[in-house]
Amino acid sequence: MYSKNDAKVVLFVLIYKQKTGLFDVCLKYIAYLCAFLKNLEMTKAELCKSISAKTGCDAQTVLAVVESLMVEVKESLEKGENVYLRGFGSFIVKQRAEKTARNISKNTTVIVPAHNIPAFKPAKEFVKLVSKLED
Repeated sequence: MYSKNDAKVVLFVLIYKQKTGLFDVCLKYIAYLCAFLKNLEMTKAELCKSISAKTGCDAQTVLAVVESLMVEVKESLEKGENVYLRGFGSFIVKQRAEKTARNISKNTTVIVPAHNIPAFKPAKEFVKLVSKLED
């Protein structure tokens, strides 16, 4: 059982496709990219430091891989392509319908057009791990 105090939630990031040379450099480490969250919050720098310590890969390379992963996810979503990471979750594009809203400062009605937003849908096993957290 996990609690907020020890918060040992394991995030397994498995990347099946290498899109840049940086992924090839650390391919043998990518399967081991995991971090134990402390206090349910972790910055990118803390994540990179944790991965570096666990894999033995230098911090600059880990940072480059993490940033490249973020760029690849953003670029894929910009193209309307979803990104699936088995055991972790999916980064998807959701479409919001057109709606009517209120501008309360001017007391007017505003039409918000339909638009796309990025979203994350966690994998079932990831949801199970997080649901074990105690409040």
